[in-house]
Amino acid sequence: MNMTKSLLLAIVASLAVTASVRAQDAKLPPAAAKTGVTYATDIKPVFDASCVKCHSGDRPKARLRMDTLEGVLKGTKQGKIVTPGDSANSFIAKSVAHLTKDPEGWMPPLHNKAGIKPLTPEQIGLIRAWIDQGAK
Repeated sequence: MNMTKSLLLAIVASLAVTASVRAQDAKLPPAAAKTGVTYATDIKPVFDASCVKCHSGDRPKARLRMDTLEGVLKGTKQGKIVTPGDSANSFIAKSVAHLTKDPEGWMPPLHNKAGIKPLTPEQIGLIRAWIDQGAK
C-alpha cells in the first residue's frame, strides 16, 4: 500500500471515530416535568403519529406492536424496549432520540417511505417521563 492510500485510510478512520464519539456524547433530552403521564392519554397519540403505521397489524415490523400498551411493554423478539422506571436505559428512548449505536435502530428511520419526521425533544421527553413514571 502506498503512502497516499495509507494517509487516506487514516483520515477516513479518524473521521469515523470522531463521528462515533459525537454520537456517544449526544444526550437524551431530559424527561418532561409533567406528572401522571399515561400511555392512553399522552403516549399513544405520539406513537399513532410516528410508529403505528409500521408497528401494528398482522405483520408489524420487528414483531413490535406499538398500537397497544401491552404490545409496547412486550417488546420484540430480541427483547423489551421499555424498562419501566428507567428511561435512560430503555431502548425505545435511545431509538427515538437516534442514539443507538446502529442507525438501523433509529426510529422512525431517517429516510422512511411514509415521510414520518423524527420525534421532537419534547416528545422524547414525554416518553421518558412516561417510562420513568412506571410506563402505565
